[in-house]
Amino acid sequence: MTAAPLTGVVPPVCTPLTPDREVDTGSLVRLVDHLVGAGVDGLFVLGSTSEAAYLPDRQRRTVVDTVVAHVAGQLPVLAGAIDMTTPRVRDHVAAVTAAGADAVVVTAPFYTRTHPAEIATHFRTLAAASPAPVFAYDLPVSVHTKLPGELLLDLAADGVLAGVKDSSGDEAAFRALLLAARARTDVTGFSVLTGAELTVDAALAAGADGVVPGLGNVDPHGYVRLHRACRAGDFERARVEQERLCALFRMTGVGDPARMGGSSSALGAFKAALHLRGVIDCPATAVPQVPLSPAEIAEVGKHLATAGLL
Repeated sequence: MTAAPLTGVVPPVCTPLTPDREVDTGSLVRLVDHLVGAGVDGLFVLGSTSEAAYLPDRQRRTVVDTVVAHVAGQLPVLAGAIDMTTPRVRDHVAAVTAAGADAVVVTAPFYTRTHPAEIATHFRTLAAASPAPVFAYDLPVSVHTKLPGELLLDLAADGVLAGVKDSSGDEAAFRALLLAARARTDVTGFSVLTGAELTVDAALAAGADGVVPGLGNVDPHGYVRLHRACRAGDFERARVEQERLCALFRMTGVGDPARMGGSSSALGAFKAALHLRGVIDCPATAVPQVPLSPAEIAEVGKHLATAGLL
């Protein structure tokens, strides 16, 4: 992972839970098999789609231990080491790398406002402490800081960062990062991955190395087909696949906004879909997220049927 960019489809793996909100390791293994069998290129555990922010440390460790052991080196496993401050993140880095994660994924510090100089120190400190490559996670909706492209590339040039997962939704900034990375002769092996699952065809056409799609839990085959079509230069086939996935993504809006937030709706829909497809045993999401109603789950089923997944 340090010699060449990480490329392809790297789903952020959902964390199946039991009805009493413990990690369902049996369902997690089936989900991993579902993803690996579709031909994905890597797995990202303990990110936003994994509900990492809701999981206590013991459950985070269970997730990493289970996935790393089951994958057994078939493909890289990236693990989120996400917390508010550098010392706390450093502890998570130590835990996930001890469990065998091939790389760690880290946001900027949050809770307090941070200056770019502090963000740089954060990443440099973590890279110095990590035996595995460090990927930046650009997630301003949660962290309240947009990672500057120039800062990312400077850190990459110094060997601090192996790549970035850009979930900012700022397509202009994403394109600018790709252009700047291409122009920098001192940056090599730096992976630029998009988390914008509805515009993957455009991102890959612009030069992105890969995609980290939450919807890829539900339909990994679709994202693998999309990626392969783009790599083959068949952008018409890619467009058709992308538009099918855009239609499927509408399932994330089935939750009634009068009683739940967007995260409850989206993660609830992903898990309901996996349950309906027979991949996981229970669609429970972590507290305090609001569960989907039976009628909303039925709507998820309709989206799956329309997409040819039921």
